[in-house]
Amino acid sequence: MDTSKEAIVIWCQEYLGNLLEIAPQSVDPAADFDRLGIDSALAVALLIEVEDRYGVDLAPEDLFENPNLNAIAAYLHEQSPRSVA
Repeated sequence: MDTSKEAIVIWCQEYLGNLLEIAPQSVDPAADFDRLGIDSALAVALLIEVEDRYGVDLAPEDLFENPNLNAIAAYLHEQSPRSVA
C-alpha cells in the first residue's frame, strides 16, 4: 500500500467525498475540517478508517493538531509502519 502523503490525501478525499456526497476533487486538502463540514461524527469515522487502513493509532486530539487533510497525511506518513520515504 502506498503511504506517500499524496496517496493518503487522495484516499482521504475519496473517503470524505463519499461521506459528504460530493466529488472527491472538491474536498480541498488545505481546508480545515470545520470548513469542509466535517462534524465530530464524521471525524470519528475518518479516524477509524485511517487507523484500520494505515495501522496508525490516532487520538481525536490529532485531528485538532492536524486540522486538514494535508496535515493528517503528513502525520500518517511519518507514523505509518509501512512508510515509504
